[in-house]
Amino acid sequence: MQKILTVVGARPQFVKAAPLVAALRKRFAHTLLHTGQHFDDAMSGRFFRELGIPKPQIHLGLSGGSHGAMTGAMLAGIEAALTRVKPALVIVLGDTNSTLAGALAAAKLHIPVAHVEAGLRSFDMKMPEEVNRRLTDHVSSLLFCPTRLAAFNLAQEGIRDGVFVVGDVMTDVLRKMTRKARAALAKMDVPKDYYFATVHRQENTDDKSRLLGILEGLGSLPHPVVLPLHPRTRSRLEAFKLRVPANVTTLAPVSYTGSLGLIIGARAVLTDSGGLQKEAFLLGKPCITLRDTTEWMETLSGGANRLVGPRARTILLAVRAIERKPPKVRPGHIYGDGRTAERIARGIDTHLAGRARRSL
Repeated sequence: MQKILTVVGARPQFVKAAPLVAALRKRFAHTLLHTGQHFDDAMSGRFFRELGIPKPQIHLGLSGGSHGAMTGAMLAGIEAALTRVKPALVIVLGDTNSTLAGALAAAKLHIPVAHVEAGLRSFDMKMPEEVNRRLTDHVSSLLFCPTRLAAFNLAQEGIRDGVFVVGDVMTDVLRKMTRKARAALAKMDVPKDYYFATVHRQENTDDKSRLLGILEGLGSLPHPVVLPLHPRTRSRLEAFKLRVPANVTTLAPVSYTGSLGLIIGARAVLTDSGGLQKEAFLLGKPCITLRDTTEWMETLSGGANRLVGPRARTILLAVRAIERKPPKVRPGHIYGDGRTAERIARGIDTHLAGRARRSL
């Protein structure tokens, strides 16, 4: 069996890896490498247990520091691991520092890279994630796109070879986890009518005025808000001496099924997370995105997702609008049919078989 290595490091990647690792292990000798970008049990270990992901064979234990320092340390650690394992192909997912480090390490060793969730664009180069996803796409041999729009974005940048529209692995996960999510919600002590909010992106949490605008917006809403606090957000609230509004109930970071359950039970979702925008869309819930741009452009259709930024008044106006006329969220098969992981595994198998024939 050919060797494949997958790089993960952050919470969204753990979710995406769950169905993919299961599909890959049927065809390849698979190694899972965890950079350690999200390292504590609430942000990492709990997700592996809940999603049934095997324990990573390699754990670099790297977290913290600036983007450059973190990516550089990961690059060195992943390169050393690849030299030992000698995989035929490296898989990276999403748009984190772990994604970019894995792609660069493999490319420099002339190991083919497969990028899962390729072609997404927010067209905002101030976002570290936009830089990561663009650079990763341009060193990848296989580009697995969630939608046709993602493939179009790649074509606009001159990337046409090795591009496949396969759907989104998160759809695979949601179809299997919805029942558990409802059970998780039933065990949570949350208000009857609530909005579900998350805030964690650096551009919002590290800017006091933006974070204050979001808090004021949440505080103005007509129903209670449930806000699980990301470690970065909690530390910034303390550093800036900002108070959480009285109508906002804060929670410790929740499990994946807990997060899905909170989406299912909410009147609407308010978030700066890319993954939560998509999950809300797939679960039929209106979303208000606390950013000025999104990489999930399909979710904007029919007002299912609204971009409002960190401004208190626009947050309130957007909530009033969806309360007055709730959008009809119809995800259909825009993000796949629940069989994306198997398509990716099959595509990698075909690609490697072709490389083997060419090398004979």
